[in-house]
Amino acid sequence: MEPMGREGPWLVTGAGGFLGVHVAHRALQALPRGGRLVCQVHGATAAARTLARELLPAKGTMAVADLADPAQRAGLLDDLAPGTVIHAAALSRIADCESDPGRAQEVNAAASEAIARWCAARGARLVHVSTDLVFGAREAPPGGFTEEHEPGPLSVYGRTKLAAEAAVAAAHPSAAIVRLPLLLGPSHGRGLGASDSVLLAHGRGEVPRLFVDEWRTPLDVRSAAEALVELARREFAGRLHVAGPERLSRHEIGLRALRGQGLRADQARAALAASSRGESARLRPADVSLDAARARALLRTLLVGLPDGAG
Repeated sequence: MEPMGREGPWLVTGAGGFLGVHVAHRALQALPRGGRLVCQVHGATAAARTLARELLPAKGTMAVADLADPAQRAGLLDDLAPGTVIHAAALSRIADCESDPGRAQEVNAAASEAIARWCAARGARLVHVSTDLVFGAREAPPGGFTEEHEPGPLSVYGRTKLAAEAAVAAAHPSAAIVRLPLLLGPSHGRGLGASDSVLLAHGRGEVPRLFVDEWRTPLDVRSAAEALVELARREFAGRLHVAGPERLSRHEIGLRALRGQGLRADQARAALAASSRGESARLRPADVSLDAARARALLRTLLVGLPDGAG
């Protein structure tokens, strides 16, 4: 597949995050000869900036900017003038969004709208990353939610991401809006994602407590990154569910991650505490499984989940 003919560098926002690091490396591989990659990181602390430099591709340029600051995000876009933007930055921890809904609104919704307006005005390609947590208020249908199902988020995070979707669609109708599920896979020793967080806790001698009644369609972060980059090079517009092939509980995800590290089934069960959502059900939906049939038909990228016994 040949890259689309838009002039200007590629910009990956949120490039220091779990997903963003993988997107940055995959994007660099997809760039045409002489192409330039810029990786935006929030970099609130010196340690965060140092870690980002270590994890991001050496041939990419790191740009430190707080996307919640209108002047900083405008300066980033105007100075760089990207031809392609993969917008993966977000305030994504549910607890952080609940404790500071104003910042969640600014980072997740207002920044996304501003980026979409900028890209639309200049003809830049935009791939906007959203989430399965725009669902949750209604029971998931058999096979999971399709792109046509009515959203209904439970949390501030889900509501601000849904607001971002609406703003992006209105400002830049040619943008791709990609709803991703719970991600898993390698996080470069940071204990991020659905599998690495369990493995890191287990390595510390902890017994992670995982829900048996929270269902997702987990996707390997490397597949997610490859799909986003593929979409950046195509003309697809609108919403797309990019998710793994299986509906799994958080507890089953943990069991499979541990078995992938060589634990027997009984050892993996003993290493985890099975739990129910209980009081957290107010914010954590029971089932936001996604139906990714459209993405599987459209994309060359293989959407990989977590096979039983694979880490």
